[in-house]
Amino acid sequence: MVPPSPLLIAQITDTHLFAGKSQELLGLQTAKSLNAVLSCLQKLQPQPDLLLLTGDLSQDETVESYYCLYQFLLPLKIPVYWLAGNHDVPSVMEQVLNTAPISAEKTFQRGGWNFVLLNSAVSGRVDGKLSSQSLNWLEQQLQAIPHPTLLALHHPPFPIGSNWIDEINLQNSADLFAVLDRYSQVKLVLFGHIHQEFDHWRHSVRYLGTPSTCVQFKPNSANFALDQLKPGFRLLYLDPDGNYSTRVERIDCVNQLDFAATGY
Repeated sequence: MVPPSPLLIAQITDTHLFAGKSQELLGLQTAKSLNAVLSCLQKLQPQPDLLLLTGDLSQDETVESYYCLYQFLLPLKIPVYWLAGNHDVPSVMEQVLNTAPISAEKTFQRGGWNFVLLNSAVSGRVDGKLSSQSLNWLEQQLQAIPHPTLLALHHPPFPIGSNWIDEINLQNSADLFAVLDRYSQVKLVLFGHIHQEFDHWRHSVRYLGTPSTCVQFKPNSANFALDQLKPGFRLLYLDPDGNYSTRVERIDCVNQLDFAATGY
C-alpha cells in the first residue's frame, strides 16, 4: 500500500505591501519581491496544498494594499489562510481577503493536521499579546481536535537575540506556553515579525520563524539593521502521523537596500 503524500504548506510572511506596486520599503519594491516569491512557488512540483500568510501583509494599512495582495494570490488557485500582524488592519482584511480561494477562517483541518491561527496583534502597538479570549479559544480548539496541530501567530514567543526585536515580541508568552504544555498534539508553532530564519525547540514543540518576502533583518543585532540575505519563504511537509520536515527557500532578486536605515 502506497503511503499518502505529505501535505505541502508554504508560509509567506511580512509582505509589507503598499497601495502602489512601485512603492519601496528601504529601497525594495515589496510588490516586486512578493511576485518573485509567488513565481517561485508556482514552479514547485507538486504545488503547495495551501498557503499560510502570517501577518504584516500591508505596510501602509490601506484597502488598496490588500487588494494588491488579493490580485497576486488569486491566480495561484491555492487555498490561502491569513492572520494579522502589527502593521495590519484586521477589519479591512476581513473585507478584502475573504473570497475563495482566500479564507478568513482561523481554524481548519487538512491532511490529518489541525491548524489554528492566533491574533497576537494589538491595535496601536508594535509588540504583541494574546488576549484571554484568544487563549481560551485556543484551549477549546485543542480540547476538541486531538490531531497533530500546527499553530501560527505573528509575534515570536521567544527572544531571538536582537535587542530591538526582543522588546517588541509576544509579551505574554508564558500564558501561551501554559496552554500548549497541556496538549501533546501540538507539534509546530510558526511566526513572522522578525524577518529572518529562526528555529527553537521547547519541550516537544518546534518554534519556527521565517524570512520576509521583502527586506531581511540582521540577526543578533542590538539595534535596527538590515541583512544582505535575500527574501524567502518556508515550506513544510506534514505527514498524517504527525511527522514533518521543513526548509527555507530564498529567491534571487536585485535591489539597492538602504543599509544606513535606523528603522522603518
